[in-house]
Amino acid sequence: MPPDLPPPGPDALITPDLLLLVDAIARHGSFAKAAREMGRVPSAVTYAIRGLEDRLDVLLFDRSGHRAVLTPAGQALLDDGRLLLKSLEDLTRRVRRIATGWEPELRIAVNGVLPWPPIYDLIEEFQALGSATKLRFTSEVLGGTWDALTGGRADLLIGGDAALAPPGRFATQPLGELHLLFCVAPHHPLAQAEQPLTPEDIGAHCAVVVADTSRALPPLTRGLLDTQQRVVMPTMQAKIHAQIRGVGCGYLPHLLAAPYLDQGLLVEKPTRDGGMLERLSCAWRAPARGEALKWWLKKLESPRLRGSLVDVPAA
Repeated sequence: MPPDLPPPGPDALITPDLLLLVDAIARHGSFAKAAREMGRVPSAVTYAIRGLEDRLDVLLFDRSGHRAVLTPAGQALLDDGRLLLKSLEDLTRRVRRIATGWEPELRIAVNGVLPWPPIYDLIEEFQALGSATKLRFTSEVLGGTWDALTGGRADLLIGGDAALAPPGRFATQPLGELHLLFCVAPHHPLAQAEQPLTPEDIGAHCAVVVADTSRALPPLTRGLLDTQQRVVMPTMQAKIHAQIRGVGCGYLPHLLAAPYLDQGLLVEKPTRDGGMLERLSCAWRAPARGEALKWWLKKLESPRLRGSLVDVPAA
């Protein structure tokens, strides 16, 4: 038996080395050329493939011609084997990344009032690092933002209402101020009402709201009168579309409403209380240990990025 290619153990019918041999033979159409590529003697390669065929009880290569040609069974082994080898390479890189401080997964909760395009830009930039850290995003509303962090569903919160921050448990950095405008469709009855709108004016019409996504903390409402009829939507974008249809009225983030206001699909209506303002923060468990989390926190320090997410970025 050739000494440079020891047989696999009794439970190892297929090993990465054997898959690499099958791949090399298939590419070259020759056992001898595959042996040279792999740095082995031809007899060792022939012995290894015959042993594999015997254990699997299939013929992997048709050796009747001048070239070694894969049989259908051999082609199936090669196709799946290449996927397996790729997975092993990915696993190796992932383990090495983790050993150097990169998290297997980073969970990021994003306030539903924020625009997503700047987040998409960051995702693409992060992917270019090749870190192998998986990003998992959730969109949270009202109390759900801090609930995601306190409940362990998120490692990083982008856009939590600073006024609702739990004391002393998390590190925070200011993101900026977000203006919310009271908006209705042009054909909504309030579009023709005298300005500014009073609570009585607003309370006479159905409100469109997004459900609080909190699981443990008490659910919250904002800009909603106790006696007001309401329609609860699953996302902020669904709320915007409902208000464009005239289903109801409500407050919308300025940056999200602006395109529809410019197109005349929505109308901003001043209110007696002067509108709403939220001061938003980013938050995480201190200290920030993982390299992926540190990368995102560094990016979120950028005034330009903050300016793309809120109306008035933090100084």
